[in-house]
Amino acid sequence: MSILAVHEADLATLSARGRARRLIPRAGVDLSSNDYLGLATAPVLRAAVAGALGRGVPVGSGGSRLLRGNHPEHEALEAEAAAFFGSEAALYLSSGYAANAALFATLPQTGDLIVHDALIHASAHEGMRIGRATCRPAAHNDVDAFATVIANWRAEGGTGRVWIAVESLYSMDGDRAPLADLAALADRHDAFLLIDEAHATGVYGRDGRGLAEGLDGRDYVIVLRTCGKALGCEGALLCGPRVVRDFLVNRARAFIFSTAPSPLMAAAVRAALRLLVTEPERRTRLATLIAAAGNALAPYGAAVTGSQILPLILGDDFRTMQVAARLQAAGFDVRGIRPPTVPAGTSRLRLSITNNVTETDLAALADVMPAALA
Repeated sequence: MSILAVHEADLATLSARGRARRLIPRAGVDLSSNDYLGLATAPVLRAAVAGALGRGVPVGSGGSRLLRGNHPEHEALEAEAAAFFGSEAALYLSSGYAANAALFATLPQTGDLIVHDALIHASAHEGMRIGRATCRPAAHNDVDAFATVIANWRAEGGTGRVWIAVESLYSMDGDRAPLADLAALADRHDAFLLIDEAHATGVYGRDGRGLAEGLDGRDYVIVLRTCGKALGCEGALLCGPRVVRDFLVNRARAFIFSTAPSPLMAAAVRAALRLLVTEPERRTRLATLIAAAGNALAPYGAAVTGSQILPLILGDDFRTMQVAARLQAAGFDVRGIRPPTVPAGTSRLRLSITNNVTETDLAALADVMPAALA
């Protein structure tokens, strides 16, 4: 038997179920990226990186932030981000996945309860898996369900702190969390509210401050804002009380033992935050495209969510990938999403609307949908 037999068998099982993944190059009209504002190729960001290089900012950090890897560009970004979003402090990490893993694994303590939305991101689950708190799901976007989980845990003798964890805009469904009601629930239970703004940062709120705008600055609110989606860069910012930042610096293994992000990327994120203010027309154009996409694609089953994410649920894994392949062959970069990323029986096309497309592109996509779905 091959030393790799177990792994080969697992891959064969995935293939048989229509769930094997493979890397394919980007090609065609962008309907799959998270570059919502089209900033990944923005000249302003390129100029920011070039300017930083000209000032002598290194490409690599050279070590963890606690060793020699801490650069003035990191600290400048954190100061600007905290001021921009209205939080007491911010901490810059290498990715949203790393930030969520660090957050959930580090802050909730033994005896605490994390009650999380049933559809929260895999990175939060990773943090909970290696953390110390009790973790229980609540029905998606159901505030009463969150309250019931908390009440049941208390009735069972739970005495620790409660942590309520949600995404503000869900990456696979495109719907929004009832943040005001969840904040009120957190108030009533003296709980923390953890908000993942990955898909809302830059797109919603005043000057792109996100759907959690107005909640920053409260001592029980911690917000994750990724930089690799609408901001067009890389990394993630955890925004919240200064004591939370200091605790993560001292206790979060994903921060302590990771090489710091490139200082050049920190410079680029600073430029992106400023651009949110100086180029509001990017959000205006995106809103127009979102409306056009809804009108064009709703007749073919795409959910009109009011956001830049329009899921078209097909159910069957094989059919989903077949339809995606047909659309790719027609020149549209549409990707199929299957379990375990989404619940079983809900395989879908995730149609992502960005400023990298035009209304003409969306009309052309609608024209080929009947043949792709046949």
